[in-house]
Amino acid sequence: MQLIVMMGIVSLFGDITYEGARSISGPYLAVLGASAGMVGLVAGTGEFLGYALRLVSGYLADRSRAYWTLTFLGYGLICAIPLLALAGHWQSAALLLVAERMGKGIRTPARDTILSHATIQVGRGMGFGIHEALDQTGAVLGPLVFAAAFALQGSYRQGFAWMWASALLCLAVLFCARQKVPAPAALEKDQAPAADAQHSRLPRIFWTYSLFTFLSVAGFASFQIMAYHFKVRAVLSAAQIPVLYAVAMGVDAVVALITGRLYDRSGMKMLATVPLLTAPIPFLAFGSNIPAAVCSVILWGAVMGIHETVMRAALADLTPLSHRGRAYGIFNSIYGAGWFLGSTLMGLLYDQSITLLIIFAVACEAAAIPSLAALVRRKKFNGGINRKH
Repeated sequence: MQLIVMMGIVSLFGDITYEGARSISGPYLAVLGASAGMVGLVAGTGEFLGYALRLVSGYLADRSRAYWTLTFLGYGLICAIPLLALAGHWQSAALLLVAERMGKGIRTPARDTILSHATIQVGRGMGFGIHEALDQTGAVLGPLVFAAAFALQGSYRQGFAWMWASALLCLAVLFCARQKVPAPAALEKDQAPAADAQHSRLPRIFWTYSLFTFLSVAGFASFQIMAYHFKVRAVLSAAQIPVLYAVAMGVDAVVALITGRLYDRSGMKMLATVPLLTAPIPFLAFGSNIPAAVCSVILWGAVMGIHETVMRAALADLTPLSHRGRAYGIFNSIYGAGWFLGSTLMGLLYDQSITLLIIFAVACEAAAIPSLAALVRRKKFNGGINRKH
């Protein structure tokens, strides 16, 4: 539990930094001269590279067992966010935003593997839920930092400059966690089932699960595109957008704790909430009604809470110890590919027709349902995956 909490605090400071930037990156790129298509492309490219790198970093984590080294390297790139204060053109800002996403890709498989070793002792869903709740506490605070920057200075650059404090605190707490638990794998070795060593490859159900993830994420509108719409259509002011993002992150934190506990009890069946909650988002977000915009962001936060808790917890139960880093890497690469495809196409469709954007999003969620049904039918997933009660 100490390790889970310490890693949660690391993520808290990390999220203050990069989630604060994400809450305003769409409007910031627009101010610097980027079009909606470019905003979508930058968001999609950043997410794709961030997730694609997880394929490599996950493999390296399993081969080298250098989980802490990869985690430190990835979190080091978070310093790209305060450097945005110096960006003079949207192209340079885009490069820094993509660099931060690449850092997340480097660290995530190693970090989640470290967490997976600890969560077996407290419950997968509960452990990842606690981590995500702390993580999202930072995601609430980050946008509020930008709201304060607008209130006090009226400046994007001031908000980015303030992020130096949280970025450095993130690295300091990570160092303390490394000193506390230098060999996290020892937490799980005694708990792992004997059959674990017999697995030589990922099970077939893993790929069905990944297909569901790809389709459901492709239809999930990025906050950058939603915020771009709020800005250019004057639905919300520049100061209101990060505050609304903070609300979404608060919803994410609460939903993470609830769904983490539900996962420990019910297993994968609860993932049916993903397409059900995702499909209404574009109808609500891409109009001119303020209450509808608020509802869309609340739903967006709820879906993120399910993504970040249940999907990560299930991977730990689904995969053998020796392939844990690789599994997280492959899964997250597929997740990122869905995000890249969806964000890029939604950005391009937005410039042509909001109606087409909505049709695309709903079609992706509908296409995800058959693969989810296949998951639920498998007794392996009913009540949990290889879970011991």
